[in-house]
Amino acid sequence: MIAATSGLNANVLVLNRLYMAIRVVSARRAFSMLARNLAEVISIDEGRFANYDFDSWTELSEYRDLFDDHTDWVQTVRLRIAVPKIIRVFGYDRLPMQKVKLNRRNIYARDNNICQYCGNKHSTHELSLDHVLPRSQGGQSNWDNLVCCCVHCNARKGGRTPAQAHMSLIRKPIRPKRNPVINLRLGLDKYACWQTFLDNAYWTVELK
Repeated sequence: MIAATSGLNANVLVLNRLYMAIRVVSARRAFSMLARNLAEVISIDEGRFANYDFDSWTELSEYRDLFDDHTDWVQTVRLRIAVPKIIRVFGYDRLPMQKVKLNRRNIYARDNNICQYCGNKHSTHELSLDHVLPRSQGGQSNWDNLVCCCVHCNARKGGRTPAQAHMSLIRKPIRPKRNPVINLRLGLDKYACWQTFLDNAYWTVELK
């Protein structure tokens, strides 16, 4: 039985049977699939893949010097187990067809918390959403018309278009091809191995 530790909340990339990325799940869910023999661990070392079932991964975890400093761990009654960064499910060979949800979290992630007018990066509580074409002028709430905006620039722009407020966007807003939160994860050394399986041209990642 795996103890409830913070390591169980780590992110794990899930591949389908054909080694195509399909979603990101918590380590808790990943271990559940591994324990039921529904998936295996995929480990990448210097560009080479290695496959482990739950038992062999548990045995490998005894050799802590084989894992990098970015590895998360969970404690069982008897031992500590490394949290895998990637698993592959055996019984699924499709790609999920799901659009990225339009919400505040994803817009902030798409724009990397950078105000699209002044170009400065801000903490979440200093940000708001701006309709490029104001709703009072017929603007819609969609990916092409919503941008991350700091409170100061939002107040300056008011209910005007950028041109009317003598302001300009640093980047044209577009609908992301995959969940933008995944791009933030890829900026961390911890998840660098995910890049091997990422291809913007044909897949999107769903966070659950």
